[in-house]
Amino acid sequence: MNDEFLQARELFVRYSGSLVQMHREGALKTYQEYNIPKETEQQWLKELAGDYLQRLSIRDWEAVAGLEILSKQYQDPGIVEKTVSFADRNIMSADSIVRLMYAEGLVGIIRGHKPLISREQLFSACRTAVQILEAVIVQPLVIDPGHELQQLRLRDKRTLNSRAKKSIEEVEKLLN
Repeated sequence: MNDEFLQARELFVRYSGSLVQMHREGALKTYQEYNIPKETEQQWLKELAGDYLQRLSIRDWEAVAGLEILSKQYQDPGIVEKTVSFADRNIMSADSIVRLMYAEGLVGIIRGHKPLISREQLFSACRTAVQILEAVIVQPLVIDPGHELQQLRLRDKRTLNSRAKKSIEEVEKLLN
């Protein structure tokens, strides 16, 4: 692979394929000069999704946040299925902050994929998100070392619950 191709890929990956984000950051013109075919961009998006899915972890929420951003440019029902599956198996053992971030990310992923997924998959994904959000609300505040409420611009358990309730309302809108 030549240098230009690698530079184009690096730009594309940095912005999760978002031409709007590239434009906001002043990188769109540079990226467009590389003349990358749409098929190559689709392959990069698929690889990026696979990378994020492999990196899903209860230790942090960057991978689910990346999938949420990516879902605006690239839709694959497998992203919803695998993220929901991971959340079902692992998220309830995470702290309150990770639960909230995963649930919010999952809601964003569902929103991005709603036109493509079956009603059954939509209901299953929404049920998982609501279960996580309800656990955030009803269970005591648990914060692992290294996680801070201030990172999310939250002051206390009440503001955490408020955000969880807003996400539940968003799930209800997705279902209607």
